[in-house]
Amino acid sequence: MQTDSSNVIADPWGNTATSCMGCRGVSVFSEWEIKVSYPYKSEIKVRFADTDANGHTYFGNYMVFADEVMSEYWVDLCWDIYDVDASPCLVFTVNANIDFMNECLGGDWLDVEVGFSRMGNSSLTGGFLMTNRRTGEAAAKGSFTYVFVDKATRKSCPIPEDFKATILARQPELA
Repeated sequence: MQTDSSNVIADPWGNTATSCMGCRGVSVFSEWEIKVSYPYKSEIKVRFADTDANGHTYFGNYMVFADEVMSEYWVDLCWDIYDVDASPCLVFTVNANIDFMNECLGGDWLDVEVGFSRMGNSSLTGGFLMTNRRTGEAAAKGSFTYVFVDKATRKSCPIPEDFKATILARQPELA
């Protein structure tokens, strides 16, 4: 594929890709340089109910898939997302981004990898990458930004130290 600088695009993390025209004139991204570590991986099957009138996965469902796997990762890190009363604070999703790279069809299996790309005092940015097993191609990539919030004041608060330590044990590059 031959490209020039007008075809180079960047994602929110400064990763670059070269855009090209794919099937049916849809912009398809390739040659991603991944800077996010993905220490957790799970799989999602695209159901017929997840597709739209075009026969491919409805765009909003990619975020649901990513959120499901990111939630599994949080549980794996010992944050019980199902028991808000037992949590030391609340966690709000304040931003969500996605880049669509290739389509997925009903019946496709997606490998969804997740991890954190940034840890602040009161916020975490998580990244995800979905790969379609049928095609072997990246299907989507994106991020979620989470803010930890005090239950009483509903203002941001520091990430609990024990949770921060658990994350750093899994992803020491965030220190």
